[in-house]
Amino acid sequence: MADPRVEIPAMRREDFPLPTLGPRLRKLLSEVLQGRGFVLLRGLPVERWSAVERAAAYFGIGTHLGNAVRQNAKGHVLGHVRDLGRSGDDPTARIYQTTARQGYHTDSCDVVGLFCLARARSGGESSLISSMAAFNEMRKRRPDLLACLFDPVETDLRGEIGPTGKPYFSLPVFSWHAGLLSSVYHRKYIDSARRLPGVPAYTAAQEEAMDLLDSLLEGERLRLRMDFQPGDIQLVHNHTVLHDRTAFTDWPEPERKRHLLRLWLSPAEARPLPPVFADRYGSLTPGARGGVVLPRVAHIAPLEPE
Repeated sequence: MADPRVEIPAMRREDFPLPTLGPRLRKLLSEVLQGRGFVLLRGLPVERWSAVERAAAYFGIGTHLGNAVRQNAKGHVLGHVRDLGRSGDDPTARIYQTTARQGYHTDSCDVVGLFCLARARSGGESSLISSMAAFNEMRKRRPDLLACLFDPVETDLRGEIGPTGKPYFSLPVFSWHAGLLSSVYHRKYIDSARRLPGVPAYTAAQEEAMDLLDSLLEGERLRLRMDFQPGDIQLVHNHTVLHDRTAFTDWPEPERKRHLLRLWLSPAEARPLPPVFADRYGSLTPGARGGVVLPRVAHIAPLEPE
């Protein structure tokens, strides 16, 4: 490739034929979108591939699942989850650039994919929780508080300005639309949005509702943990499943540090979303929505964290 950073994002499904794996990927996508909400693929030979081959293979697999959308203001459609020395307490840092625990959250896309290249020295374990199960628990315990989570709440964009031009977006934690329940949640970013001009303090009911939701997410009963191995790909449906990563201690050698490649995907088969999602997703059209909406920024697939 003359310039893989530009050529990889230009790949289409027909450029990366997968006659055997392709049909299996389509079935797995159905499981993600309409079934359990996640899958784990294991066994890709990352140790035999160069950085370009890893990026091209992962992006090529992604073309069989959906359209990649931008993950930041630089136009990156291939993200790198790696510690860049940022502090987890810095409200301007995105948590994936640190060694801190992320907390249960959703990303601003239909499906997030993580491809493990290298593990941390210790920690960095993945954890999933059904936001639908958390909803049902709240409905049993405190339906009055659950009602507060259907009102829009501001979430910090951490410098990635969206289509409204504001440094935050406003979406309810839970939304009903077309008979489907969808969730959007990142408590750390909701908390840090309180520092921004024009963002009000929590109401007492809002804070109590999110505290109850957090207590359910911190329990052992609802969570599923995964310990990534190099060559694993995890796919998660953001509208029905929350994901987390524990804090970790990394290796001192740069070549051994924990490293995941990330895709934010918009499948054509994705569910309908309510109009309020346009505040963050830009478009509501399946296959062409989500990510950081910056029309004049080119798509880039960096081979290393930038």
